[in-house]
Amino acid sequence: MRDNALVERMRSRVAAGGKALAAYFTAGDPDLETTVRVVGAAAAAGADCVEIGIPYSDPLADGRVIQAAAVRSLRAGFRLRDTWEIARRVRGSGTPLAVMTYFNPVLQYGLDKFCRDAASAGIAGLLVPDLPPEEAADLGQAARGHGVALVPFVAPTSPDERMKMAVEAGDGFVYCISVTGVTGARDSVSARARDLVGRVRVYTSLPVLVGFGISSPDQAREVAGWADGVVVGSALVQRVAAASSPEEAASSVHGFVAALREALPLAAP
Repeated sequence: MRDNALVERMRSRVAAGGKALAAYFTAGDPDLETTVRVVGAAAAAGADCVEIGIPYSDPLADGRVIQAAAVRSLRAGFRLRDTWEIARRVRGSGTPLAVMTYFNPVLQYGLDKFCRDAASAGIAGLLVPDLPPEEAADLGQAARGHGVALVPFVAPTSPDERMKMAVEAGDGFVYCISVTGVTGARDSVSARARDLVGRVRVYTSLPVLVGFGISSPDQAREVAGWADGVVVGSALVQRVAAASSPEEAASSVHGFVAALREALPLAAP
C-alpha cells in the first residue's frame, strides 16, 4: 500500500535499523480532552504510531485495566463518531494514527462508511482483534479502498495456515499477541512470543511488533532484540487513570513514552 502514513513510518523505521513503538489509549477515557492531550503527548515523545481504542461493552481481548477505561468512557457518554473528532484534533502531530476496535461496531456502522470516515479524519490503520482472517476480505477491501491499512493479528495458538492467511491480507505491521490471554501489564515477557515472531517472519516481510504485556523500558528493550518493535497499552492506560487532570495525564504519558523511546533505537548505530 502506497501513500499510507502508517505503512511508510513502519517501513522506514525498520529499514533504518530502528525499532518501532506503538502506543495505545482508550478513546474518551475519562473524557475527550484527556485523550487528545495524551495522544499528543505520546506523539511528541516519539511514538511511531498511536492506536485509539474505541470503547466497547464486550471487550473480549482486554484485561481489567482497559475494560475499566472502556467503562469510564462509555459512562461519560462516548460515541463512536467522537473517535473522528479526536483524530482530527491530533492528526497534525505527524505521527500515524490507527483505530483499534471490535468488529461489531464496524459492522453496525457500515464497513465502507467506517473506513471512509476514518480516512477522512486522518486515520491510517485499522486493528480488529476479533476478526478472523477467513472473514476479513470485505473489511480489507473497504479499508484498502480508502487507503487505510488493515493490521493483522497473530497469536501463539495461530496455526501456520491461518497465520499465513492473516499476514498476506494485512498491511502496516503484524501485531503479535505475546500471550494466550487478555491485555494487561505483566512482570515478564512470555517466552512463546519470541517463537511466535520467528514463525511469522517465514510468511511476511512486514514489520513484526509484539504487544500484550509490555510494561517497562527494560521489557521493550528485551523484545526489540528479536522483534521489530512493541505495542504498549495497559501500562499507558494505567497512567491516564491515575492522573488527576488532563495535564497530569499528558505529563505522565510523555515521560513514560520518552523512556520507552530511549530503550528502542530510532536507527542502527
